[in-house]
Amino acid sequence: MRLTKLLCVPLAVLGIACVTPLYAQSGGAVAKVNGVTIPQSRLDLVVKAATAQGQPDSAEMRNALRENLITEEILTQEAVRKGLDRNPEVVTQVDLARQGILIRAYQADFMRNNPVSDGDLRKEYAEVKSQMGDKEYRAHHILVETEQEAKDLIASLKKGSAFEKLASERSIDTGSKNNGGELGWSSAAVYVPSFSAALTQLKKGETTSQPVQTQFGWHVIRLDDIRAAVPPAFDEVKENMRQRVLQRKFAALVESLRKNAKVQ
Repeated sequence: MRLTKLLCVPLAVLGIACVTPLYAQSGGAVAKVNGVTIPQSRLDLVVKAATAQGQPDSAEMRNALRENLITEEILTQEAVRKGLDRNPEVVTQVDLARQGILIRAYQADFMRNNPVSDGDLRKEYAEVKSQMGDKEYRAHHILVETEQEAKDLIASLKKGSAFEKLASERSIDTGSKNNGGELGWSSAAVYVPSFSAALTQLKKGETTSQPVQTQFGWHVIRLDDIRAAVPPAFDEVKENMRQRVLQRKFAALVESLRKNAKVQ
């Protein structure tokens, strides 16, 4: 976060005055702009956000953020003076922003007030381990839009074309094409069912003899290697398990609220 670049327009150049020079004022204010108070709580909030992103707390950082808040208040006042706060599109955007903030606060409140027991965490861990299976697969693939394209690629591979070259030239999977279609090591469970089924039926070194269809398009898959899966220790993924459980509980709550809501 480059604090010095956040709205760092020299106020003197803008010809804006009436900003108190004090770092903090009585009554929990950090500044007063044209008679409007910027509360200490606002600065505290942006400082908290900055430090959460790794910015070290310092007097320099706080002063830079204070200056940003002053500039933002000046610009806000100008927008209101021009009546932009009454623009229907702006009103809608403000409503959506408020809604988003309230939803995030509601989610955070739910997370705080619904602790997950160690037993439930271990149960989730065991279930995830079971889903992931005892093997990991290293594979390459080429993704194209049509079945015929995939068939043509398979024919080219049978004639000796290099898989990696075809992947870099023809694949529409931007995440792997620059690596020759390499997908790395993964459990079969991380892939969509049809892809996973085709992958696990291959022997080491084999390529699918027929195109494999998924919601993303048509795949040609090559299995490079297989190894025993070594799951991470429970303590390493404990927090991930907590998030999985809470997200599932929150989704159930949302579904319940939707069922009980009167929607017309």
